[in-house]
Amino acid sequence: MDVQLIEVKDFVSFTLAIIALFIGKFYTTRFELLRKYSIPEPVVGGFSVAAIVGVLYYLFDIQIMFNLDVKDILLLYFFAGIGLKADFITLIRGGKPLLILVSLSTVFIFLQNFMGVSIASLFGLDPKAGLMSGSISLIGGVGTAMAWTPTFVEELGILNASELGIASNTIGLIAACVIGGPIAAYLMKRHALKSNEEQELDIGASHGAVAGQLQLNYFGVLRAWLWLNISLVLGYFIDMSLAEAGMKLPMFVSCLLAGILIGNSGKAILSRRKKADLSYMEEAKSGLSLIQDICLGMFLTMALMSLKIWELEGSLAYISVVMILQVALSVVFTLFVVFRLMGKDYEAAVICSGFGGVTLGSTATAIVNMTAVTQQYGAAHRAFIIVPLVCGFFIDIINAMVINLFTFF
Repeated sequence: MDVQLIEVKDFVSFTLAIIALFIGKFYTTRFELLRKYSIPEPVVGGFSVAAIVGVLYYLFDIQIMFNLDVKDILLLYFFAGIGLKADFITLIRGGKPLLILVSLSTVFIFLQNFMGVSIASLFGLDPKAGLMSGSISLIGGVGTAMAWTPTFVEELGILNASELGIASNTIGLIAACVIGGPIAAYLMKRHALKSNEEQELDIGASHGAVAGQLQLNYFGVLRAWLWLNISLVLGYFIDMSLAEAGMKLPMFVSCLLAGILIGNSGKAILSRRKKADLSYMEEAKSGLSLIQDICLGMFLTMALMSLKIWELEGSLAYISVVMILQVALSVVFTLFVVFRLMGKDYEAAVICSGFGGVTLGSTATAIVNMTAVTQQYGAAHRAFIIVPLVCGFFIDIINAMVINLFTFF
Protein backbone atom coordinates (compact mmCIF):
# COMPACT_ATOMS: atom_id res chain seq x y z
CA MET A 1 0.00 0.00 0.00
CA ASP A 2 1.45 3.36 -1.07
CA VAL A 3 0.67 5.69 1.80
CA GLN A 4 0.85 9.45 1.42
CA LEU A 5 2.52 11.03 4.46
CA ILE A 6 1.38 14.48 5.55
CA GLU A 7 3.39 16.18 8.31
CA VAL A 8 1.55 18.84 10.28
CA LYS A 9 3.81 21.60 11.59
CA ASP A 10 4.10 22.65 15.23
CA PHE A 11 1.80 25.66 15.16
CA VAL A 12 -0.99 23.95 13.23
CA SER A 13 -0.72 20.82 15.42
CA PHE A 14 -1.00 22.93 18.56
CA THR A 15 -4.00 24.78 17.14
CA LEU A 16 -5.72 21.51 16.23
CA ALA A 17 -5.09 20.26 19.79
CA ILE A 18 -6.90 23.32 21.15
CA ILE A 19 -9.83 22.65 18.82
CA ALA A 20 -9.87 18.99 19.89
CA LEU A 21 -9.99 20.04 23.55
CA PHE A 22 -12.98 22.28 22.78
CA ILE A 23 -14.64 19.31 21.06
CA GLY A 24 -14.08 17.25 24.21
CA LYS A 25 -15.53 20.05 26.33
CA PHE A 26 -18.58 20.27 24.06
CA TYR A 27 -19.38 16.57 24.25
CA THR A 28 -18.82 16.25 28.02
CA THR A 29 -21.06 19.27 28.58
CA ARG A 30 -23.76 17.89 26.30
CA PHE A 31 -23.78 14.23 27.37
CA GLU A 32 -24.53 13.42 31.01
CA LEU A 33 -23.10 9.90 30.64
CA LEU A 34 -19.59 11.28 30.07
CA ARG A 35 -19.83 13.48 33.17
CA LYS A 36 -21.39 10.72 35.27
CA TYR A 37 -18.39 8.45 34.74
CA SER A 38 -15.84 11.31 34.81
CA ILE A 39 -14.53 10.70 31.29
CA PRO A 40 -11.88 13.42 30.84
CA GLU A 41 -12.48 16.08 28.20
CA PRO A 42 -9.01 15.62 26.61
CA VAL A 43 -9.77 11.91 26.12
CA VAL A 44 -12.96 12.64 24.17
CA GLY A 45 -11.34 15.34 22.03
CA GLY A 46 -7.99 13.66 21.47
CA PHE A 47 -9.42 10.27 20.59
CA SER A 48 -11.90 11.91 18.19
CA VAL A 49 -8.93 13.27 16.22
CA ALA A 50 -7.14 9.89 16.40
CA ALA A 51 -10.27 8.20 15.00
CA ILE A 52 -10.45 10.67 12.08
CA VAL A 53 -6.74 10.12 11.37
CA GLY A 54 -7.36 6.37 11.40
CA VAL A 55 -10.21 6.72 8.88
CA LEU A 56 -7.98 8.77 6.56
CA TYR A 57 -5.32 6.07 6.76
CA TYR A 58 -7.58 3.10 6.05
CA LEU A 59 -9.90 4.64 3.46
CA PHE A 60 -7.67 7.14 1.64
CA ASP A 61 -4.11 5.87 2.28
CA ILE A 62 -3.21 9.14 3.99
CA GLN A 63 -1.05 9.14 7.13
CA ILE A 64 -1.18 12.27 9.26
CA MET A 65 1.84 12.96 11.47
CA PHE A 66 1.54 15.74 14.04
CA ASN A 67 4.58 17.60 15.35
CA LEU A 68 3.79 17.72 19.06
CA ASP A 69 7.17 18.18 20.75
CA VAL A 70 5.71 20.97 22.90
CA LYS A 71 3.60 18.48 24.86
CA ASP A 72 6.64 17.38 26.90
CA ILE A 73 7.16 20.95 28.16
CA LEU A 74 3.48 21.16 29.11
CA LEU A 75 3.91 18.07 31.29
CA LEU A 76 6.88 19.67 33.08
CA TYR A 77 4.83 22.79 33.83
CA PHE A 78 2.03 20.67 35.21
CA PHE A 79 4.17 18.68 37.64
CA ALA A 80 6.12 21.74 38.73
CA GLY A 81 2.74 23.23 39.68
CA ILE A 82 1.87 20.12 41.70
CA GLY A 83 5.10 20.63 43.64
CA LEU A 84 4.55 24.35 44.21
CA LYS A 85 1.14 23.69 45.77
CA ALA A 86 2.38 20.82 47.97
CA ASP A 87 3.51 21.24 51.55
CA PHE A 88 5.74 19.11 53.76
CA ILE A 89 3.02 18.61 56.37
CA THR A 90 0.80 16.93 53.76
CA LEU A 91 3.75 14.84 52.60
CA ILE A 92 4.49 13.70 56.15
CA ARG A 93 0.86 12.80 56.73
CA GLY A 94 0.93 10.86 53.49
CA GLY A 95 3.93 8.79 54.61
CA LYS A 96 2.05 5.60 55.46
CA PRO A 97 -0.30 5.70 52.43
CA LEU A 98 2.75 6.43 50.29
CA LEU A 99 4.52 3.28 51.49
CA ILE A 100 1.36 1.21 51.05
CA LEU A 101 0.85 2.42 47.48
CA VAL A 102 4.51 1.75 46.62
CA SER A 103 4.13 -1.81 47.94
CA LEU A 104 0.89 -2.34 46.01
CA SER A 105 2.49 -0.99 42.82
CA THR A 106 5.41 -3.40 43.24
CA VAL A 107 3.06 -6.37 43.62
CA PHE A 108 1.07 -5.27 40.58
CA ILE A 109 4.20 -4.98 38.40
CA PHE A 110 4.94 -8.66 39.11
CA LEU A 111 1.32 -9.66 38.40
CA GLN A 112 1.26 -7.67 35.17
CA ASN A 113 4.42 -9.34 33.90
CA PHE A 114 3.27 -12.82 34.93
CA MET A 115 0.09 -12.16 32.93
CA GLY A 116 2.02 -11.09 29.82
CA VAL A 117 4.47 -14.00 29.99
CA SER A 118 1.68 -16.56 30.53
CA ILE A 119 -0.49 -15.37 27.62
CA ALA A 120 2.52 -15.17 25.28
CA SER A 121 3.32 -18.81 26.12
CA LEU A 122 -0.28 -19.86 25.39
CA PHE A 123 -0.03 -18.27 21.93
CA GLY A 124 3.24 -20.07 21.19
CA LEU A 125 5.35 -16.91 21.43
CA ASP A 126 8.60 -16.51 23.31
CA PRO A 127 7.43 -16.04 26.93
CA LYS A 128 9.67 -12.99 27.29
CA ALA A 129 7.80 -11.33 24.42
CA GLY A 130 4.92 -11.06 26.90
CA LEU A 131 6.94 -8.54 28.89
CA MET A 132 6.29 -6.09 26.06
CA SER A 133 2.59 -6.45 26.93
CA GLY A 134 3.39 -6.19 30.62
CA SER A 135 4.98 -3.49 32.74
CA ILE A 136 7.40 -2.41 29.99
CA SER A 137 4.73 -0.82 27.78
CA LEU A 138 1.89 -0.36 30.28
CA ILE A 139 3.39 0.98 33.50
CA GLY A 140 6.60 2.00 31.73
CA GLY A 141 4.96 3.61 28.71
CA VAL A 142 6.02 3.87 25.09
CA GLY A 143 9.36 5.45 26.03
CA THR A 144 10.30 2.44 28.15
CA ALA A 145 9.11 0.10 25.39
CA MET A 146 11.33 1.84 22.83
CA ALA A 147 14.28 1.82 25.22
CA TRP A 148 14.00 -1.96 25.72
CA THR A 149 13.33 -2.81 22.06
CA PRO A 150 17.02 -3.11 21.01
CA THR A 151 17.66 -5.56 23.87
CA PHE A 152 14.69 -7.72 22.92
CA VAL A 153 15.54 -7.70 19.21
CA GLU A 154 19.31 -8.09 19.36
CA GLU A 155 19.82 -10.18 22.50
CA LEU A 156 16.58 -12.16 22.80
CA GLY A 157 15.72 -12.46 19.10
CA ILE A 158 12.16 -11.12 19.48
CA LEU A 159 11.94 -9.26 16.16
CA ASN A 160 8.44 -7.83 16.62
CA ALA A 161 9.16 -6.42 20.09
CA SER A 162 8.58 -2.84 18.97
CA GLU A 163 5.20 -3.63 17.40
CA LEU A 164 4.06 -5.55 20.49
CA GLY A 165 5.12 -2.71 22.79
CA ILE A 166 3.50 0.07 20.76
CA ALA A 167 0.26 -1.87 20.23
CA SER A 168 -0.01 -2.77 23.92
CA ASN A 169 0.73 0.80 24.97
CA THR A 170 -1.86 2.21 22.56
CA ILE A 171 -4.67 -0.02 23.81
CA GLY A 172 -3.53 0.45 27.40
CA LEU A 173 -3.54 4.23 27.10
CA ILE A 174 -7.08 4.24 25.73
CA ALA A 175 -8.28 1.85 28.45
CA ALA A 176 -6.50 3.86 31.15
CA CYS A 177 -8.40 6.98 30.15
CA VAL A 178 -11.73 5.16 30.28
CA ILE A 179 -11.62 3.01 33.44
CA GLY A 180 -10.54 5.61 36.01
CA GLY A 181 -13.80 7.55 36.17
CA PRO A 182 -16.13 4.52 36.30
CA ILE A 183 -14.00 2.92 39.03
CA ALA A 184 -14.32 6.02 41.18
CA ALA A 185 -18.03 6.42 40.39
CA TYR A 186 -18.70 2.82 41.45
CA LEU A 187 -16.78 3.24 44.70
CA MET A 188 -18.52 6.55 45.49
CA LYS A 189 -21.95 4.98 45.06
CA ARG A 190 -21.12 1.64 46.67
CA HIS A 191 -19.65 3.18 49.84
CA ALA A 192 -21.52 6.53 49.88
CA LEU A 193 -18.28 8.54 49.82
CA LYS A 194 -18.09 12.32 49.78
CA SER A 195 -15.41 15.01 49.79
CA ASN A 196 -15.24 18.21 51.80
CA GLU A 197 -16.90 20.51 49.27
CA GLU A 198 -15.37 23.61 50.85
CA GLN A 199 -11.85 22.58 49.84
CA GLU A 200 -10.29 24.13 46.75
CA LEU A 201 -9.53 21.73 43.91
CA ASP A 202 -5.88 20.95 43.16
CA ILE A 203 -6.44 21.34 39.41
CA GLY A 204 -9.14 23.16 37.48
CA ALA A 205 -12.63 23.97 38.72
CA SER A 206 -15.61 21.84 39.60
CA HIS A 207 -18.33 21.27 37.00
CA GLY A 208 -20.67 23.48 39.00
CA ALA A 209 -18.31 26.44 39.23
CA VAL A 210 -19.19 29.67 37.47
CA ALA A 211 -16.85 32.25 36.02
CA GLY A 212 -17.35 34.66 38.89
CA GLN A 213 -16.14 32.15 41.45
CA LEU A 214 -12.70 31.85 39.85
CA GLN A 215 -10.57 34.67 41.25
CA LEU A 216 -8.06 35.43 38.52
CA ASN A 217 -6.05 38.53 37.78
CA TYR A 218 -3.23 39.51 35.44
CA PHE A 219 -0.44 39.57 38.02
CA GLY A 220 -1.66 36.40 39.73
CA VAL A 221 -1.28 34.43 36.48
CA LEU A 222 2.03 36.13 35.67
CA ARG A 223 3.40 35.44 39.15
CA ALA A 224 2.38 31.78 38.88
CA TRP A 225 4.06 31.54 35.48
CA LEU A 226 7.28 33.02 36.90
CA TRP A 227 7.41 30.48 39.74
CA LEU A 228 6.74 27.66 37.29
CA ASN A 229 9.63 28.79 35.09
CA ILE A 230 11.94 29.02 38.10
CA SER A 231 10.87 25.51 39.11
CA LEU A 232 11.66 24.19 35.63
CA VAL A 233 15.12 25.78 35.73
CA LEU A 234 15.85 24.24 39.13
CA GLY A 235 14.36 20.98 37.88
CA TYR A 236 16.90 20.85 35.04
CA PHE A 237 19.75 21.26 37.54
CA ILE A 238 18.28 18.56 39.80
CA ASP A 239 17.95 16.25 36.81
CA MET A 240 21.59 16.81 35.82
CA SER A 241 22.75 16.18 39.39
CA LEU A 242 20.78 12.95 39.61
CA ALA A 243 22.15 11.81 36.24
CA GLU A 244 25.72 12.44 37.39
CA ALA A 245 24.98 10.38 40.52
CA GLY A 246 23.83 7.50 38.30
CA MET A 247 20.08 7.99 38.83
CA LYS A 248 18.09 8.39 35.62
CA LEU A 249 14.53 9.47 36.37
CA PRO A 250 11.85 11.14 34.24
CA MET A 251 12.39 14.88 33.92
CA PHE A 252 8.97 15.65 35.39
CA VAL A 253 10.04 14.06 38.69
CA SER A 254 12.88 16.58 39.00
CA CYS A 255 10.47 19.44 38.26
CA LEU A 256 8.05 18.06 40.86
CA LEU A 257 10.82 18.02 43.49
CA ALA A 258 11.92 21.51 42.46
CA GLY A 259 8.39 22.81 42.88
CA ILE A 260 8.14 21.23 46.35
CA LEU A 261 11.43 22.85 47.43
CA ILE A 262 10.57 26.31 46.07
CA GLY A 263 6.95 26.28 47.25
CA ASN A 264 7.75 25.25 50.80
CA SER A 265 10.74 27.60 51.05
CA GLY A 266 8.51 30.50 49.99
CA LYS A 267 5.83 29.58 52.53
CA ALA A 268 8.42 29.32 55.32
CA ILE A 269 9.87 32.74 54.52
CA LEU A 270 6.52 34.50 54.11
CA SER A 271 5.05 32.98 57.27
CA ARG A 272 7.69 34.80 59.34
CA ARG A 273 6.73 38.18 57.91
CA LYS A 274 3.54 40.23 57.97
CA LYS A 275 0.33 38.36 57.15
CA ALA A 276 -0.28 40.78 54.30
CA ASP A 277 2.72 39.32 52.50
CA LEU A 278 0.97 35.96 52.34
CA SER A 279 -1.41 37.50 49.81
CA TYR A 280 1.29 37.18 47.16
CA MET A 281 1.23 33.40 47.54
CA GLU A 282 -2.56 33.25 47.66
CA GLU A 283 -2.87 35.52 44.63
CA ALA A 284 -0.87 33.10 42.50
CA LYS A 285 -2.91 30.01 43.44
CA SER A 286 -5.75 30.62 41.01
CA GLY A 287 -3.31 31.42 38.23
CA LEU A 288 -1.35 28.28 39.02
CA SER A 289 -4.47 26.12 38.86
CA LEU A 290 -5.45 27.68 35.54
CA ILE A 291 -2.05 27.05 33.94
CA GLN A 292 -1.93 23.50 35.30
CA ASP A 293 -5.40 22.71 33.97
CA ILE A 294 -4.51 23.98 30.49
CA CYS A 295 -1.14 22.19 30.38
CA LEU A 296 -2.51 18.83 31.51
CA GLY A 297 -5.53 18.99 29.20
CA MET A 298 -3.40 19.94 26.20
CA PHE A 299 -0.79 17.26 26.99
CA LEU A 300 -3.26 14.38 27.04
CA THR A 301 -5.16 15.72 24.01
CA MET A 302 -1.91 15.77 22.03
CA ALA A 303 -0.88 12.32 23.28
CA LEU A 304 -4.17 10.79 22.09
CA MET A 305 -4.16 12.76 18.82
CA SER A 306 -0.85 11.14 17.89
CA LEU A 307 -2.05 7.54 18.39
CA LYS A 308 -1.51 5.41 15.29
CA ILE A 309 -4.44 3.01 15.42
CA TRP A 310 -3.18 0.98 12.44
CA GLU A 311 -0.16 -0.16 14.47
CA LEU A 312 -2.50 -2.50 16.36
CA GLU A 313 -2.76 -4.83 13.35
CA GLY A 314 0.34 -6.91 14.15
CA SER A 315 -0.31 -9.95 16.39
CA LEU A 316 -3.92 -8.81 16.72
CA ALA A 317 -5.26 -12.01 18.33
CA TYR A 318 -2.57 -12.11 21.01
CA ILE A 319 -2.78 -8.37 21.69
CA SER A 320 -6.58 -8.50 22.00
CA VAL A 321 -6.56 -11.36 24.51
CA VAL A 322 -3.65 -10.16 26.62
CA MET A 323 -4.96 -6.58 26.84
CA ILE A 324 -8.49 -7.65 27.79
CA LEU A 325 -6.98 -9.67 30.63
CA GLN A 326 -4.56 -6.87 31.62
CA VAL A 327 -7.42 -4.37 31.84
CA ALA A 328 -9.49 -6.84 33.87
CA LEU A 329 -6.53 -7.45 36.19
CA SER A 330 -6.09 -3.72 36.74
CA VAL A 331 -9.78 -3.16 37.52
CA VAL A 332 -10.06 -6.13 39.92
CA PHE A 333 -6.82 -5.32 41.74
CA THR A 334 -7.79 -1.65 42.06
CA LEU A 335 -11.31 -2.31 43.38
CA PHE A 336 -10.59 -5.16 45.76
CA VAL A 337 -7.02 -4.55 46.90
CA VAL A 338 -5.96 -0.92 46.41
CA PHE A 339 -9.21 0.63 47.68
CA ARG A 340 -9.29 -1.52 50.82
CA LEU A 341 -5.65 -1.07 51.78
CA MET A 342 -5.64 2.67 51.06
CA GLY A 343 -8.35 3.26 53.66
CA LYS A 344 -11.73 2.78 51.92
CA ASP A 345 -12.43 6.53 52.06
CA TYR A 346 -12.89 9.31 49.49
CA GLU A 347 -9.14 9.86 49.07
CA ALA A 348 -8.75 6.11 48.44
CA ALA A 349 -11.42 6.24 45.70
CA VAL A 350 -9.62 9.11 43.95
CA ILE A 351 -6.30 7.27 44.27
CA CYS A 352 -7.98 4.23 42.70
CA SER A 353 -8.99 6.26 39.65
CA GLY A 354 -5.34 7.29 39.33
CA PHE A 355 -3.98 3.80 39.97
CA GLY A 356 -6.22 2.40 37.25
CA GLY A 357 -4.75 5.05 34.95
CA VAL A 358 -1.06 4.54 35.65
CA THR A 359 -1.15 0.72 35.51
CA LEU A 360 -2.25 0.89 31.89
CA GLY A 361 -1.22 4.32 30.64
CA SER A 362 1.05 6.90 32.24
CA THR A 363 1.40 9.22 35.22
CA ALA A 364 -0.28 11.97 33.20
CA THR A 365 -3.24 9.67 32.52
CA ALA A 366 -3.54 8.96 36.23
CA ILE A 367 -3.62 12.69 37.05
CA VAL A 368 -6.15 13.42 34.30
CA ASN A 369 -8.41 10.70 35.69
CA MET A 370 -8.13 12.08 39.23
CA THR A 371 -8.75 15.61 37.97
CA ALA A 372 -11.96 14.55 36.21
CA VAL A 373 -13.14 12.73 39.36
CA THR A 374 -12.42 15.64 41.73
CA GLN A 375 -14.13 18.09 39.39
CA GLN A 376 -17.20 15.90 39.70
CA TYR A 377 -17.06 14.99 43.40
CA GLY A 378 -14.68 17.37 45.23
CA ALA A 379 -11.07 17.90 46.29
CA ALA A 380 -8.60 15.17 47.33
CA HIS A 381 -5.32 16.92 48.17
CA ARG A 382 -3.25 13.99 49.45
CA ALA A 383 -4.05 11.92 46.37
CA PHE A 384 -2.44 14.55 44.14
CA ILE A 385 0.80 14.30 46.11
CA ILE A 386 0.96 10.55 46.72
CA VAL A 387 0.11 9.31 43.22
CA PRO A 388 2.63 11.49 41.28
CA LEU A 389 5.43 10.59 43.70
CA VAL A 390 4.68 6.87 43.53
CA CYS A 391 4.05 6.77 39.79
CA GLY A 392 6.81 9.13 38.73
CA PHE A 393 9.53 8.39 41.26
CA PHE A 394 9.33 5.00 42.96
CA ILE A 395 7.53 2.98 40.33
CA ASP A 396 10.05 3.72 37.57
CA ILE A 397 12.94 2.49 39.72
CA ILE A 398 11.07 -0.64 40.83
CA ASN A 399 9.82 -1.34 37.30
CA ALA A 400 13.37 -1.21 35.90
CA MET A 401 14.58 -3.73 38.47
CA VAL A 402 11.64 -6.09 37.90
CA ILE A 403 12.03 -5.94 34.09
CA ASN A 404 15.71 -6.87 34.46
CA LEU A 405 14.72 -9.76 36.71
CA PHE A 406 12.19 -11.16 34.23
CA THR A 407 14.41 -10.55 31.18
CA PHE A 408 17.71 -12.04 32.27
CA PHE A 409 16.71 -14.74 34.78
